Amino acid sequence: MDDHPTGSAPAAHHTLRILALLSAQRGPVAASTISHALGLPRSTVYRLLGVLENHGFVIHFPEERRYGIGIAAFELSSGFMRQEPLTRLGRPILSALVDRLGESAHLAVLHGRDVVYLIEERAPGRPHLVTDVGVRLPSHVTASGRALLATLPKSQLRALFPSSESFVHHSDAGPSTYSQLSRLLDGVRERGYAAEDGDVTEGIASVAVAVRDHAGWPAAGIAVSFPRPAIPPERWPELADQIGAVAAELSRRISGQASPR
Repeated sequence: MDDHPTGSAPAAHHTLRILALLSAQRGPVAASTISHALGLPRSTVYRLLGVLENHGFVIHFPEERRYGIGIAAFELSSGFMRQEPLTRLGRPILSALVDRLGESAHLAVLHGRDVVYLIEERAPGRPHLVTDVGVRLPSHVTASGRALLATLPKSQLRALFPSSESFVHHSDAGPSTYSQLSRLLDGVRERGYAAEDGDVTEGIASVAVAVRDHAGWPAAGIAVSFPRPAIPPERWPELADQIGAVAAELSRRISGQASPR
């Protein structure tokens, strides 16, 4: 058997590497950049880019002499969303987390300045939460939203919250200016997890960690919510570690990677 990492299909391997590289960029890139980043001959890169362009997976920008992701690749991502992988893969993981902790958990995705809840797993005996499936809440108020916002570049964060009118509240809780939000998210990055304490529901606190995709971008947020007295703040880092392990597992699954044995 061929022990080379590309196996018996090197062209397919290199093609997928090119697509993965392009999908992780903020804009179109030159073929020379692809060649250097992947350690491939330029002739190979140009040949594979030509094939990808013919099939619509890559767009060539002739004036810029650069290449970007094409509509066929977008259609693949649409198929990914239609199959609801986050819900299908996330539900059993969250269910196991809830069984282990005895507290409720949910999974949410960022949609503009809001988070939309895809999964809620309620622990027995715990109160019903407002984070039901399909509910939208302002991202800067929720723990899962803060975990997701903290992963974004500052420029993108600023574009989402350009003025004070961007900070819609259902209560007086949470940041109300960009500078307040920026300081809050600096703390999230430093700690490695986000939290809110009564900002969404009085007496209920939440701790959350972001799930990242293969390129490091935020795919979802996983949060555990609990009555404030049940888990004191000094135990929140320990709780965040458990949520982080679950987030890492879901990240591996949506990226098509096998879990380590």
